[in-house]
Amino acid sequence: MTAPGSPAPVTLATLQRMKREGEKIACLTCYDAGFTRVLERAGLDMFIIGDSLGMVLMGHESTLPVTMDDMVHHAASVARVGRHAWRVVDMPYRSYETPGQALENARRLLEMGGAHMVKLEGGTDMVPIVEYLTGNAIPCCGHIGLLPQSVEKYGGYKVQGRDEQAARAILEDARALQTAGVGMLVMECIPSALAAEITAAVSVPTIGIGAGPACDGQVLVLYDMLGITHQKNPRFVKDFLQESGTIPGAVSAYIAAVKTGAYPAPEHEY
Repeated sequence: MTAPGSPAPVTLATLQRMKREGEKIACLTCYDAGFTRVLERAGLDMFIIGDSLGMVLMGHESTLPVTMDDMVHHAASVARVGRHAWRVVDMPYRSYETPGQALENARRLLEMGGAHMVKLEGGTDMVPIVEYLTGNAIPCCGHIGLLPQSVEKYGGYKVQGRDEQAARAILEDARALQTAGVGMLVMECIPSALAAEITAAVSVPTIGIGAGPACDGQVLVLYDMLGITHQKNPRFVKDFLQESGTIPGAVSAYIAAVKTGAYPAPEHEY
C-alpha cells in the first residue's frame, strides 16, 4: 500500500509511457534494504537486483558463482522495504537452461524475492525460454550486447557490435526478444549508434549501460557510481560521489544527470 503523499509505484506501464514521452528512466543496481531506502527517497525509477552482487558484495571475480539462493535473498531484502521503484531481478548463471527450469526459478524470484520482472541474458537463443515464461505470466527483461554470464567465451569484458555483422546480429536479437514478449531490454557495452538504432526499432523501453545517451534509460552498478570498486572502471562509469560528497547527494546527482541527458556524456560512449 502506498502511504498518503508518497509517489505512486512505478509499473511497466509507467516505464512504457516514459519511453513514448521521451522521459529518461533512471536505474541503479541495488542489493539491500538500506540502499533501497536511500535510492527511493531520491526518486529512482527502477532497480536491477543484479548478479553483479557476486563481484561487489561477495568478492567473486565474475557473476558466474552467484546462485538462485543468493538472488532470492538479496531481492527479498530490497522488496521488503521497496515501495516505489520497479524491481528487475537477474536470473543467475545456469538457472534458465530449459523452459521448465526457467519457470521454476523465475517463480521463486517473483514469489519469494518480490521481483516485478526477471532478466535473462541472451538474444535469439533465448526466444523459446522467453516465450515460455511470458506465456506463464512471468514478465521478462532481455539483456543483449555484452553478456557478463558469457564473459569467458568473450575472453574478457569487451565492447560488442563494433563491426557490421555483429551489429546486425544484436539488432536481430532485440527484435526477436521483443517478438517473444520481453517488456524491456538492457543493452550493455555496445556502440552508441547501434543502441540508438535499436531504441528506435523496438517499442519496449531500452536501458543502457555503456550504450550511449539515446537509450530510454540508464543503469550503473551502484558501487561503481559511488566509487567503491577494487578495479579500473570501464569508460562509461562516472563517480558521482566524488563530486557530490554524500551518498544521497550522489544518487540525486545521478538521477538528475540521467533525466537531463547530461549523463552519459561523450567521454562515456563507445
